[in-house]
Amino acid sequence: MRKSFLSWFLESNKGAIAPLYALALFALVGVAGIGFDYARLVSLDSELQNAADQAALAAATQLDREAGAASRATSAAAGGLVTNVTRLANDGGGSTIDVPSVTFFATRADAELNINGFDEADVLADPDLDASANFVRVAVEFRTANYALTPVVGALSGTIDAKAVAGMGSALCRSPPVMICNPGEPDASNPNLDFDANAHIGDGLMVALGGGGSWAPGNFGYLDTGIANGAPGVRSALGWVSPPGNCVAQNGDDVLVDTEPGNMTSVTQALNTRFDIYDNQGCETGGLCPASINSRKDVVRPANASGNNACKTHNSGWSEVASNRYLPTSATTPLSVATIPASMGHPRDMCHAVAAGGCTASAFGDGLWDRDAYFRSHYLRTSAGTGGAVGTRWSATDWWTNLSTGTDPVDAVSAATATRYDVYLWEIEHRGETIDGVVILGQDPPSASGSTPIKHGTPICSQLQTPNYGTGTVPSDTTVDRRRLSVAVINCLAEGVNGNSTNVPVRRWMDVFVVQPSLNRDRTTASQIYVEVIGETLGGSSGETAGQVVRRDLPFLIR
Repeated sequence: MRKSFLSWFLESNKGAIAPLYALALFALVGVAGIGFDYARLVSLDSELQNAADQAALAAATQLDREAGAASRATSAAAGGLVTNVTRLANDGGGSTIDVPSVTFFATRADAELNINGFDEADVLADPDLDASANFVRVAVEFRTANYALTPVVGALSGTIDAKAVAGMGSALCRSPPVMICNPGEPDASNPNLDFDANAHIGDGLMVALGGGGSWAPGNFGYLDTGIANGAPGVRSALGWVSPPGNCVAQNGDDVLVDTEPGNMTSVTQALNTRFDIYDNQGCETGGLCPASINSRKDVVRPANASGNNACKTHNSGWSEVASNRYLPTSATTPLSVATIPASMGHPRDMCHAVAAGGCTASAFGDGLWDRDAYFRSHYLRTSAGTGGAVGTRWSATDWWTNLSTGTDPVDAVSAATATRYDVYLWEIEHRGETIDGVVILGQDPPSASGSTPIKHGTPICSQLQTPNYGTGTVPSDTTVDRRRLSVAVINCLAEGVNGNSTNVPVRRWMDVFVVQPSLNRDRTTASQIYVEVIGETLGGSSGETAGQVVRRDLPFLIR
């Protein structure tokens, strides 16, 4: 018997799933909305992070440590070099992404921890901070995405911001691979101890060759740049005008180098070629080792020097004067005006020149060198000058006045504290000129003959080598300064430098002026190098010459 319609309706299960779908509809729409809006929020995050990355990289390109670096970097991040837009934010802020926060840091560690930072306003108050801006941290503005479907489950919008840290990548290329153990390192407790080269500009620095397990503050050594053959390879890098080997890469503070093992006293003979001295282990075959056009030094050579030993440290070649050497007895008082050293070159600081040493426990001097004695020794009038007759020598007043002339003079206000590098460059600028009766960098005595020892200001041996190295190089934008070196400063105690150490961090690169050849003489040995601090090595900085600069080439993201 056919059931009644009412019974059939009550018993039928057709369409029973519809109520389930109806009940689940809200949850399904919510899940779909969350998925859709979350994908949109992730895309917004990617947009903003990309904007932060690009802004940080743009800012990092301006970190050349020159005046205005922070201001230029801030402008670059804010749109001066790159403009970033967002397509996914719809909070009414427009498409352009603003950069409200640009912070600078001296070290990578500070940048990553966001401590010890400074901004453009700080730099305006203290312009020296431009030179400390090595890393930049950029934060882009918060942006909001109003949800399209998620409001069904009660959420209306999501907010995203982004930050990025960047620095400049660098490489030190074609520079002799010299390292110095941080002279200011007190002990092995602080591997991150910094070194401020600019605080020692003009100071002398006496460094001794390290080796084995005896590395200590003030030691120097050599870096492994991939050159084979041990000492001969290092001599090539130290002596050749275009050093072989790999560039030393630098990413902010992350400069990792390997040191050369062994005691390489003979390697300093390659350094001496820059002073026109060519001993047996001086210039390695395969490269050129010209002398600087200003090869002023404290050794002399007979007027009639000839033969195989004429350009070596030998009795018939370069040697110390027989008497009246520059051997001061006071670390603070210059020689009396009646004392005229026979030859002294650009001398050490007086505290490094005295017998017992008077520069306290530091390898650094105090920048106090006997300027008056230097000019008395080398500046003999061969014609009447404004300050005196033939045969007289420049006085303190004479050299102070005369160095205030020229297209790039030593400032008269600071002439009394002129550095050796200042004098060296002034002599190069005026070489061959007669100023106040003196031929600048001329030989002394000018018409000597026989075995009379001669002081030479310009090279006499460089052009006598095989092959001919020329008459001396003049530093310029295209010619390397043969008496200027860029050296790595390393915390040898904290890093445990011992022979062939690998992956050793470099704290700073420092430019130095090589004051004297490395020789066995009164109060110094061939295993010592004496230099004067020029300052921190900076790409494009004033005074740098071709071939030995830190090239700050490529910005890189840290995070």
